[in-house]
Amino acid sequence: MADIQLGAYTIKSHGVKVARFHMNDWIILLVLGVIEVILNVIDPFYRFVGKDMMTDLKYPLKSNTVPFWAVPMIGIVLPAAIIIAIYLRRRDVYDLHHAILGLLYSVLITGVITDAIKDAVGRPRPDFFWRCFPDGKEIYDNVTTNVICHGEKSVIKEGHKSFPSGHSSWSFAGLGFLAWYLSGKIHAFDHRGHIAKLCIVFLPLLGAALVAISRVDDYWHHWQDVFAGGFLGLIVASFCYLQFFPPPNDVNGWGPFAYFDMLAETRNSIRGSTDTNALASRQSEIETFNVSSEHLVEIRI
Repeated sequence: MADIQLGAYTIKSHGVKVARFHMNDWIILLVLGVIEVILNVIDPFYRFVGKDMMTDLKYPLKSNTVPFWAVPMIGIVLPAAIIIAIYLRRRDVYDLHHAILGLLYSVLITGVITDAIKDAVGRPRPDFFWRCFPDGKEIYDNVTTNVICHGEKSVIKEGHKSFPSGHSSWSFAGLGFLAWYLSGKIHAFDHRGHIAKLCIVFLPLLGAALVAISRVDDYWHHWQDVFAGGFLGLIVASFCYLQFFPPPNDVNGWGPFAYFDMLAETRNSIRGSTDTNALASRQSEIETFNVSSEHLVEIRI
């Protein structure tokens, strides 16, 4: 296990260095943000919805139990607040930077994949009937039996974005990353059998699961949408976490790879400096011995 030197690498001492080293990562993150905005602006694929398909699409049109604005709060702000709180105690800028960067990548990669699939698939939501026919009067094409919607355009557009669930994927991406992060910090898998620690690890996952379930209860998603979204978010969160941190069962699972790399670099630097000083001291002793020997010879002559 590496020597622990908490408080040695803070935002003030190493923050600029870390940010500059990962400048390209932050630029790509901004690009992902732009792509995410574009995917939400463009129209999805308007899939054929025939009259016979309406049987499973007549669920009530309800409001969201978890509003759209609350998803970033749950998936980003809450985990980030916990990460910052841990930094205030441990004072490790590498942990802070990589945890925040990993969290943002987890959510944005998940968001881009989710919305790209949403736009490409165009699956109608369970409440599509009332989005398409808000007055209940059905109109279909006489030849194809495809729907001829007369509802609000933006509501109909959103009605073609059922698969996968964005609420589920974002929640599991952010809270899934938090579960990985906490499991490393509390040494949840240290082989000592403290199973109570798992309650802390499972708590964020429970929160994500409740958000996902609300999407089915609100009739905004089919169960397959929720399952796929949650699975996608959790997989991406796992990849993003393990890019920066060792597995939680590792002896150094409580800190990021970069922290231990910096410790090794500092240790090697100190060792090299010590070796140089020792060599210089030895050289000085040899020179002194030579001078003394020459002086002694001169005296004897």
